[in-house]
Amino acid sequence: MNTTTKDITKSKTNTKTSADTRAEISRGAMISINTVGAVIGLWALASLIGGMVAAGGPVALVKAWFSAVTGM
Repeated sequence: MNTTTKDITKSKTNTKTSADTRAEISRGAMISINTVGAVIGLWALASLIGGMVAAGGPVALVKAWFSAVTGM
């Protein structure tokens, strides 16, 4: 009788550990995805600012963009 009780207890412990491990892996994945998104956003912002500086300001950048898109 004691052996059966130990097996049931052990099974419950393993299930909880597995669920905790999955939660930690999911948390790590979300942190990684958010970090990559932040880096991409910062890179895009830096590129936009660099484009404005190179074009001579935001209005000049918009004019250059429309010129490039329309081919005029």
